[in-house]
Formats: sequence, structure tokens, C-alpha cells
Amino acid sequence: MGHRSDPTVRRRAVQGLLFVWLVIIGIGAATASHLEAAQPQQAAQDGFVPMGDVPPEDQLPAAPLLMVAYAAVWAIAVGYLWTIRQRLGSVEKELADVSRRVADRDGFSRPASS
Repeated sequence: MGHRSDPTVRRRAVQGLLFVWLVIIGIGAATASHLEAAQPQQAAQDGFVPMGDVPPEDQLPAAPLLMVAYAAVWAIAVGYLWTIRQRLGSVEKELADVSRRVADRDGFSRPASS
């Protein structure tokens, strides 16, 4: 009766999580290759360089990694909310089924749904 023993629900949940992780890994790999390509091939500088003298593309080198982190958090949050929605739907179906069985057993008429 419960959805925990239903293999199709488990399979879909595993496939969904696998898809989310593959997307996160793909974004991370694309960002890593972008960072490697964006790194200037220059010798290390000695001394202090004021921020006004640094080109804009070098001022925040971790921006792509930050975007990957935000994307990962959003993907995990959306996946979690999706699983909650699925579980809530199955609980509502089970509750309606139990209510119907109790009403049929006791001979009560079901209330009109709104």
C-alpha cells in the first residue's frame, strides 16, 4: 500500500538524484575548464598591487565557482521540494483510500469534495 515498497517510485527518485548530480558535475567541469583557460600565463609578481591596477576579470576569480555553488544549492533544494511533493501526493492518496474504506465499512456516505 505504501510507496516505499513501490520499485518505480524508488527508481524515479534515484534517477532524479543521479540527474541532479550529473548536472552539478557537468557545471563544475565546465567551470573548471573555463577557469584554467582564463588563468593568465604570467610570472608571479613580487610586491603589492593595488586593486585599481588589476584588470576587472582578475578581481573576482572565484565567481564561476560561486555560481556553481549557488546552482548546486538550488538544484538540491528543488530536488528536495520535488521529493516532498511526491511523498505528500502519495500520503494524500493513501488517506483518501483509508477514508473511503472506513466510510464503506461503516456504511457512512462520503462527504462531498469541494
